[in-house]
Amino acid sequence: MHDRHTALVTGANKGIGREIVRQLAGRGYTVWMGCRDAQRGEQAVQALKQAGMDVHLLEIDVADDESVARAARALAGQTDHLDALVNNAGILGPRAHALEESTTQMLATYQVNVFGAVRVTQAFLGLLKAARCARVVNVSSGLGSLTLTSDFTSRYSGFNHLGYNSSKAALNGVTVSLANALREFGIKVNSADPGYVATDFNDHAGPRTVEQGATPAVRLATLDEDGPTGRFFDEYGPQAW
Repeated sequence: MHDRHTALVTGANKGIGREIVRQLAGRGYTVWMGCRDAQRGEQAVQALKQAGMDVHLLEIDVADDESVARAARALAGQTDHLDALVNNAGILGPRAHALEESTTQMLATYQVNVFGAVRVTQAFLGLLKAARCARVVNVSSGLGSLTLTSDFTSRYSGFNHLGYNSSKAALNGVTVSLANALREFGIKVNSADPGYVATDFNDHAGPRTVEQGATPAVRLATLDEDGPTGRFFDEYGPQAW
């Protein structure tokens, strides 16, 4: 049995990602902060280290195959297992009308929000398998819920971002497929909906704090052995697909 819990959080230098790191480190985890911008990432690492947390920088661009492969090799040189992987990196994409957003723009969003989660999970699979019971969390959104967004009387219908919304719905599909494929290894995979959180993502317009937004992902990253897999949760419990 490994003597320390380890985690990797992508998109970790600010916002919800950084708060997920802080909460996991506060639970005694050694956490690698996956950041595309090494300078900003190092600043975030040093701030958390000053608070006494065991955190480290891992430079990674989830949209780039070579960057992800390098990061996986680098982490394998620092730990022999990974208890939790939180695929938090994401982009909103253009704030264009749904009838005007191009497929090229959509593809750029998918490269991060969907393919990024797949790239990272597959690249770090060896370390996840080496853990006793690893957890993978894909940070999704209520805007990825077809149930919620198809109700045109709901508040969700006012946020009709073609690329972003559909990418989060696709990410939920990835969650189910990976959960099914990884069951035999005891690895649980779930999607987390942080809610409408005040971050740079939305010009700090959301009513929820980053502390609240990080809660679902942290809970899923630290599930016990009889916890669920292949599910979608917000802070209050199961979320509608």
